[in-house]
Amino acid sequence: MIITQSHLFPEIANLVKSLDPETITDERKAILQSLIDFIQSKVSNQQEIRINFICTHNSRRSHLSQVWAQTLAFHFSIKNIFCYSGGTESTALYPMVAETLKNSGFKVKMLSEGNNPVYSIKYAENEQPIIGFSKKLDDNFNPKSGFAAVMTCSQADGGCPFIEGAVKRIPITYEDPKAFDNTPKQVEKYNERSLQIATELFYVFSQINSKKWPLKD
Repeated sequence: MIITQSHLFPEIANLVKSLDPETITDERKAILQSLIDFIQSKVSNQQEIRINFICTHNSRRSHLSQVWAQTLAFHFSIKNIFCYSGGTESTALYPMVAETLKNSGFKVKMLSEGNNPVYSIKYAENEQPIIGFSKKLDDNFNPKSGFAAVMTCSQADGGCPFIEGAVKRIPITYEDPKAFDNTPKQVEKYNERSLQIATELFYVFSQINSKKWPLKD
């Protein structure tokens, strides 16, 4: 039987190689530690890992976080991890996010048009695509229990003191690239935010020990 091993698309793989977690400050690493601890606990207990990245509109930062988390978990061979995203309200995945991911090497395809388009986002040839569209955090597309809620923007973090079904709430907030929409710096700033999120999630998954230790007698 021939077993085909799936790899990241080459352009994504090259970008991942260029990420430098040494650029992350100690203060920021301390913020990321809660997510590391959550993932490590699930891995150590051989449990499924579910993470819902939440922002106000589920249009920019939460999608970038979801896509990079799923991609980097695959890169580091972390199994049984399922990444989601949601908002306190639904709008649409902002087109510049799709364009930024495409420029990073992801295969992005619009599956449906309209006010809230649905996208297929692939990071590897033989892996299931990530389905990207804007939705509320409690949408049926998202998990209902047992997940970590990662708050990617301060507005959602402050506006949602309680996330039903979340076993852990983790604030990891990012500046909104929306501030640069329709300006000469738009492409640069979206790419900058994407790379920051990718670098931090690279660090998170690089800290996970996924070895299966033998059970003691």
